[in-house]
Amino acid sequence: MEVILLDKLGKLGTLGDRVKVKPGYGRNYLVPYGLAVPATKENVAAFDERRAELEREAQVRYAEAERRAEQLNEIELSLVARAGDEGKLFGSIGPRDLADAIAQAGIDVARSEVRMPDGPIRQTGEYDIDLQLHSDVMASVRIVVVAE
Repeated sequence: MEVILLDKLGKLGTLGDRVKVKPGYGRNYLVPYGLAVPATKENVAAFDERRAELEREAQVRYAEAERRAEQLNEIELSLVARAGDEGKLFGSIGPRDLADAIAQAGIDVARSEVRMPDGPIRQTGEYDIDLQLHSDVMASVRIVVVAE
């Protein structure tokens, strides 16, 4: 299946690229989420007419992500959690908890923007949490987990 990308997508391509993807990926993910349109003659013509508008919208999203990244890089949060004597948490701190804590600090962050490749936090201590705000913009937040 050939599609036209409406946004920059990681390793797939940038705005306006015509790429071949597996039919299920295009039909079930890219098209429904508005990330791409099928590369038919009508869609190619419509895209060429809207290209400047789409590029302008992409620039606005990128600038907004840059602004949020500057704010997030300056934040250090302290989270209080129940823990045992050795610092092991009763439960864990996951992306949803971190997104809520950052939102309470005044910056809106979606749970899907929190990157935790090592899984949830299960020990007290200091952690640097990465946030992917845009395909080209990463931010880092310092989290300190202390026992209750």
